[in-house]
Amino acid sequence: HLWVCLSLQMQDNKTFLSMINHVLHTDGFYFATDYDLTHTLQRLANTSPEFQEMSLLERADQRFVWNGHLLREFIAQPELHKFVYPVVHGFITMKSSCINGKVFEWSIISRRSCFRAGVRYYVRGIDSEGHAANYVETEQIVQYNSAKASYVQTRGSIPFYWSQRPNLKYKPKPQISKSVNHLDGFQRHFDSQIILYGRQVILNLINQKGSEKPLELAFDKMVTSLGNGMIKYIAFDFHKECSRMRWHRLQILLDMVAEMQDEFGYFLVDADGKVLLNQEGTFRSNCMDCLDRTNVIQSLLARRSLQSQLQRMGVLHMGQQIEEQADFEKMYKNAWADNADACAKQYAGTGALKTDFTRTGKRTQWGLLMDGWNSVIRYYKNNFSDGFRQDSIDLFLGNYAAEEGDWTTPLRDPKDWKFLTLPIIMVVAFSMCIICLLMAGDTWTETLAYVLFWGTASVVTGGVILFNGRDFVDAPKLVQKEKLD
Repeated sequence: HLWVCLSLQMQDNKTFLSMINHVLHTDGFYFATDYDLTHTLQRLANTSPEFQEMSLLERADQRFVWNGHLLREFIAQPELHKFVYPVVHGFITMKSSCINGKVFEWSIISRRSCFRAGVRYYVRGIDSEGHAANYVETEQIVQYNSAKASYVQTRGSIPFYWSQRPNLKYKPKPQISKSVNHLDGFQRHFDSQIILYGRQVILNLINQKGSEKPLELAFDKMVTSLGNGMIKYIAFDFHKECSRMRWHRLQILLDMVAEMQDEFGYFLVDADGKVLLNQEGTFRSNCMDCLDRTNVIQSLLARRSLQSQLQRMGVLHMGQQIEEQADFEKMYKNAWADNADACAKQYAGTGALKTDFTRTGKRTQWGLLMDGWNSVIRYYKNNFSDGFRQDSIDLFLGNYAAEEGDWTTPLRDPKDWKFLTLPIIMVVAFSMCIICLLMAGDTWTETLAYVLFWGTASVVTGGVILFNGRDFVDAPKLVQKEKLD
């Protein structure tokens, strides 16, 4: 009996190791030895001298420290702080550019939150602390002649309790939880957003019909119920407005928010370190996944801010437009598309959709084809490999602790008999149906009878599998499902 237990434990340890390896082999982990990557320029400029003297580990924004759990024993020993650095997850690019003979540095830093972290269909909405799934803070930085400007935006899942668990259907229906007080978590989310970023403009880009409509209505209702003058809600049906390749219609949204964007401004510090401007608020964008539609809008808002920054810094002459600077425009679009791909791979398992528009400014037939391919890959991963990915993230972040000497782990979750039996029956029935078609019987009625029998068997079995879809997907095992719902 002891030997069996040891053997099972060794098997579990191998699985745990492969989970840690899986996370560590994910692209997008960054650290710096002499710069605080976890904070925006504006947060760093508004700190005390004591803060500046703290180690990078002590002063880091805990939302973005992905190795926090791994460093828990170092944190308690200040003498070791100089040997460890906070690691952020997301996307960073830094480019040197030239316009009108003036060389400047341009960067994007996307920081993914490690609170309520996970994969596309298993982590949606918020938790009781108000942390939103797939929450990303994106900062665009420009440096010219030692002056620096920064523009910050955020994205995050629709901030109340909802789920969209995979069930083999291409697009599972979102479910809004009925047994909880949504407003409590919703208020916590926006209270922290206002403290951190100032006024909030919500850009909700989901469909206003079909299965996404209840989410839009609930979001609107909650903002109204909150009655907070610091929050403004704007719903923009991205797919409806841009249908039939009418992507120029995104200008409608940009025009709608232009005045608010100018009011919010951006952060600007001169060569001597004197703060000239602060950003007074942020746009919080979301679609269903906060990936594809969201990134398109964020790149357009960031460009509008950059136009103003470069004029103020003297890089662009009055009347000049960024869009006219062909070399920079190409680099800018590709960098934002790379940002979309990085965030999408980390959450949904594939590159982003709609990046042909971000890269070229046009929607193309090839782009539509690539979106279709990525959607197929997403479908497979979301249904058949994301449980393992979710478990890997939970283990890495310390949401699940593997105890030494623990003989029983949730990894040994026996599969229901349906899991193997029904797919085998369906494959056999479908194969027999094809064989009967290829090897016709003595009469056409005999062939038809065989084809109908085996065809019906495969369709009925397929229907039963779809009906019990949740039993056939790769679900997470380490963290209780209630926490993920």
